[in-house]
Amino acid sequence: MHQLFRLVLGQKDLSRAGDLFSLDDSEIEDSLTEALEQIKIISSSSDYQTNNNDQAVVEICITRITAAIRETESIEKHAKALVGLWDSCLEHNLRPFGKDEDTPHAKIASDIMSCILQNYNRPPVMALAIPIAVKFLHRGNKELCRNMSNYLSLAAITKADLLADHTEVIVKSILQGMVQKLSLGTCFRRHLKVFS
Repeated sequence: MHQLFRLVLGQKDLSRAGDLFSLDDSEIEDSLTEALEQIKIISSSSDYQTNNNDQAVVEICITRITAAIRETESIEKHAKALVGLWDSCLEHNLRPFGKDEDTPHAKIASDIMSCILQNYNRPPVMALAIPIAVKFLHRGNKELCRNMSNYLSLAAITKADLLADHTEVIVKSILQGMVQKLSLGTCFRRHLKVFS
């Protein structure tokens, strides 16, 4: 792992986290999987939900990592670690605290979601992501579900068979109003023959 990532994540040093943006994407690309694994450890700690410093460090690091993945087009290389961190968010509360205040793990899930699911046209990435994505549909975060439905509808258009094993969960979510009926429901009707 790059020395600066090791310092920032190892010591949870918020004062140096911003320096990650001064590094070239190519300079840190080989470190991204290991950094994601370290973030998973930090965000799974018992005091993470109340530790503002750790949350800020994680948020900055995820922003830097996802930017580097996009710029270097290395999503397939780091997808397993990215999806692993995303999956770990399901072990924690994702329901908003107040009217619009997301929990720390909902913020992580949201930040990672766009990085993963904007690659809906890459079947190897979607094969890893979709089994995890559908689990978020029943976790009580309407904003997360709404955004998820948009991405899943794109995946359904480009590679509908990847959603076949998850039809029941998605249809239940549509019926319960947890996802956008027009976006995902329309795609499901359009591709119904794939699921029959």
